[in-house]
Amino acid sequence: MRSVRRQKSWPLLVGGYAIKKAGVARLDWRDPYYFAVALSWPRFLFSLIALFAAINLGFGLLYLVHPGSLINARPGSLSDAFFFSLETATTVGYGDMFPADRYGRVVAGSEMMVGVAFTALTTGLLFVRFSRPKAQIHYATNAVVAVHNGQPTLMIRIANGRLSLITDASAHLGMLRAQRTEGHILRQIYELPLIRARVPLFPLTWTLMHPINAASPLQGYNAARLIEDDVHLWVSITGHDSTLATTIADTQTYEPADILYGMRYTGTISADAEGHPTFDLRELSGIEPDAGPEPLESGWVDAR
Repeated sequence: MRSVRRQKSWPLLVGGYAIKKAGVARLDWRDPYYFAVALSWPRFLFSLIALFAAINLGFGLLYLVHPGSLINARPGSLSDAFFFSLETATTVGYGDMFPADRYGRVVAGSEMMVGVAFTALTTGLLFVRFSRPKAQIHYATNAVVAVHNGQPTLMIRIANGRLSLITDASAHLGMLRAQRTEGHILRQIYELPLIRARVPLFPLTWTLMHPINAASPLQGYNAARLIEDDVHLWVSITGHDSTLATTIADTQTYEPADILYGMRYTGTISADAEGHPTFDLRELSGIEPDAGPEPLESGWVDAR
């Protein structure tokens, strides 16, 4: 009977929501570029230091295998061999120790080539990581469901966290929920159409709005049903950063407890003494009960 090998699954985190994949390697040595770029900065730097130390330790042991291969190195001293390996790999060469015979020269020459290659690869990876554009999009802590133009509307407020201008910004809002059918749980993904999914300029804030009408997947929901169906929202933002001169992208997710009914965002944009629009990022997540006149908010208006 043929045995079935069970594949280990790895989680793919989408905000606070975990999706697991089986049959996928967590570390694929055939794709070292992706591995190096996907690592966090602390893990990336630790991996570089550990790999460099391992390379030098390996060459240090090669020097010890053949006693007398290094001049001025203490016999059997791993610390001397390791330090000479560091000198050779970094092409420093203080001159206090040097190869004594052909074996030492061959090992040292090999290490020189490995050291130069390691330096070149490290420089390239550092450049890629530093040059990779990173968006500074700020999101309100909670999504809210409030009345807008007489209709319940899901709202998520975002802000441009940089002083640079974002142009041709576009947003997508999606919903992931659990559908229970005949004892099975199916994960269904819905696109939530926005009243405005694109703005030509994104200098300050932008409130994403999805009308909850008969065609909306959120029709008939309340806070309790969101938790029951394990509803998650995710937002994806793309745009062109004028300072970086490149396209930026960012995502954010909201769990059921992050979606508040009967609340709305407080007004955040004011004007200074000269009439310039002013926005305080610290007030991005400000909310209040959805009662009384709807607060005025600056935004784009379509010409009719």
